[in-house]
Amino acid sequence: MNEQGEVTRNKARLVAQGYSQQEGIDYTEIFAAVARLEAIRLLLSYAINHGIILYQIDVKSAFLNGVIEEEVFVKQPPGFEDLKHPDHVFKLKNSLYGSKQAPRAWYDRLSNFLIINDFKRGQVDTTLLRKTLEKDMLVVQIYVEDIIFGSTNASLCKEFSKLMQDEFEMSMMGELKFFLGIQVNQFNKGVYVHQTKYTKELMKNFKLEDCKVMNTPMHPTFILSKEDTGTKVDQKLYRGMIGSLLYLTASRPDILFSVYLCARFQSDPRESHLTAVNRIFSYLKGTTNLGLSI
Repeated sequence: MNEQGEVTRNKARLVAQGYSQQEGIDYTEIFAAVARLEAIRLLLSYAINHGIILYQIDVKSAFLNGVIEEEVFVKQPPGFEDLKHPDHVFKLKNSLYGSKQAPRAWYDRLSNFLIINDFKRGQVDTTLLRKTLEKDMLVVQIYVEDIIFGSTNASLCKEFSKLMQDEFEMSMMGELKFFLGIQVNQFNKGVYVHQTKYTKELMKNFKLEDCKVMNTPMHPTFILSKEDTGTKVDQKLYRGMIGSLLYLTASRPDILFSVYLCARFQSDPRESHLTAVNRIFSYLKGTTNLGLSI
């Protein structure tokens, strides 16, 4: 989907049932570095202060590019069995979506490819790589199969684009507009970051589209306490609402205090706590377009 939530492309692929994968060699060596939201915000701030326009590329079927060194076998998928050899299995040459080794294999393949091409990995954030050429610099931020890049010299961006296209099949090249549920508007004098689409999806998922609009995320005299003996509410629902709101705080510091206050009661939520959370959603309904100017 694009930043408006419209379907732009349909995909179909063979996916392994990773949850049923049996333990074997290198079974636990599956860790892959992932960029933090704070790192993305820092990159946006750095880019605007150095006159860098950020671009985004999406590697098609990225995990299929990962090379696995161990032997992994998968059963024949339902509907695609070989009638002559129904008991045979597939031996993977490359990683497969769903397999536990896939994220690590892809990250190793991509990072090693960039390092060979004179990129240096960040010491603090290993998902950030940079390449310097005299006074110019090219920065690359990796988040699984989504890649953000930008340079002080436009020609370096073209070179990087060609380098990636020669090695991988890619799509969605252009200025950075939508990344990890965050919408980014780049201007000459700054960047505007917001989560309008994500906010509207939250309202729809929790069936709060018709709630009353509030001017503040929490009433100034409202008091929450762990000693509340009111009616218990669905813990799963409460935690789901809190988790969704915590992700929204990436671009909405105005709800930060209220969300973190309500998050303290996830172990035993009561009706008063849920009322406070609903109040935050009521505030969001009237402020869906708010965000951060960097």
